[in-house]
Amino acid sequence: MILLDASAVLGYLQNEPGWEIVASEILTGQANICVVNVTEVLSKLCDKGMSWPDAQMALNKLALPAEPYTADTALEAARLRPMTRAHGLSLGDRACLAAARLRQCAVLTGDRDWLHIANAVGLEIISFRPAAH
Repeated sequence: MILLDASAVLGYLQNEPGWEIVASEILTGQANICVVNVTEVLSKLCDKGMSWPDAQMALNKLALPAEPYTADTALEAARLRPMTRAHGLSLGDRACLAAARLRQCAVLTGDRDWLHIANAVGLEIISFRPAAH
């Protein structure tokens, strides 16, 4: 399993540079998304002018299983705050990382800054974006 953060899903849906990497992970059937990142994806799509029904349909077509945001995930996300604060990670970012830590899986993101915290949070973090992006 690999966990996609909101930027990965948005990058795929918006054909951003590197979207093919996200597509290949989705096609394996092993890609999941944290339920907090579902909120982020839908919010960002609507912010960009997509209607609510169209945003829902776009995300639903991906058929990504959603990892729940449980009490354990919340505690883990809070535990990550000191390690990620200097890098400006949001609650949604930490929710994704926390879910990945609990599921012991890699994360696919478009946020290249996450690569700097991979060792600190004990995760394999993969950026789909080319270095020049």
